[in-house]
Amino acid sequence: MSAQLRWETDGQNWPHRTASRFVTAGGLTWHVQDMGEGPIIVLLHGTGAATHSWRSLLPLLAREHRVIAMDLPGHGFTRGRPAGGLTLPGMAKAVAALLTALDVVPSQIIGHSAGAAIALRMVRDGVHAERLIGLGPALMPFPGVFAPLLQTLARALVLNPLVPRIFAATARGAGDTERFLVRSTGSKIDAEGLACYGKLIGNSNHCRGALEMMAGWDLPGLQRDLPKITKPVLLIHGERDSAVPTSAVEQACKLMPNARMTLLAGLGHLAHEERPDLVVEAIRAFAPVNA
Repeated sequence: MSAQLRWETDGQNWPHRTASRFVTAGGLTWHVQDMGEGPIIVLLHGTGAATHSWRSLLPLLAREHRVIAMDLPGHGFTRGRPAGGLTLPGMAKAVAALLTALDVVPSQIIGHSAGAAIALRMVRDGVHAERLIGLGPALMPFPGVFAPLLQTLARALVLNPLVPRIFAATARGAGDTERFLVRSTGSKIDAEGLACYGKLIGNSNHCRGALEMMAGWDLPGLQRDLPKITKPVLLIHGERDSAVPTSAVEQACKLMPNARMTLLAGLGHLAHEERPDLVVEAIRAFAPVNA
């Protein structure tokens, strides 16, 4: 069984390592990256990722903002388990506790994929943010009659201690992170990102966290609450996203009274890693610094 990722060794070449620190909050020890000055932006990565997914976007945003990113519970270099588990409410409450410990009030919360669901859940539960942005937002239940079966399968997999170990060993042995990401996301990313994803998916503890997060997700509950989210929301979606259907993003957008959608041509689920310049352009148009 692979050990937990160690910052001293596995994090030696982590993107923006000098911006990293470890913060204790809510019974967890969080890996946090903090860069820039100005209005505060909080970044929430998606399932199976970590702070490395913001490696290109973070410094662009930090030119005009203070940007805070963290490894979510069960992911990357963050240690511990939130009281509510790796469920959507549990993750939202845990991140809110971290922001309280950091004594920050975000002007924007930007979430990728499942991170967008966490951002919306946080605001629905009372966390302040002036604007919300979802990148490749996974906000709607899986389509089709097999959706309940998929979540049941994820729960069964996470209960089997061998599954994360087998998955991680297969990922390490195959040495084909790029093909896996292209197939699952529709995105082609740089070598630095591939190396980080390879390290993460080759670690059984990280794989277990991702599986447990999928198993505990309650998107039908979030869907019911979307009409109650009145803050300005921007959903940015890659045209070639193979993880989240465009129709699901359009449906989520229609449910929120103050939401709009931007479609980026030729990009996949990791659009913010493929073309961070285009994503920043869309963010700045939605939320000008001096607005």
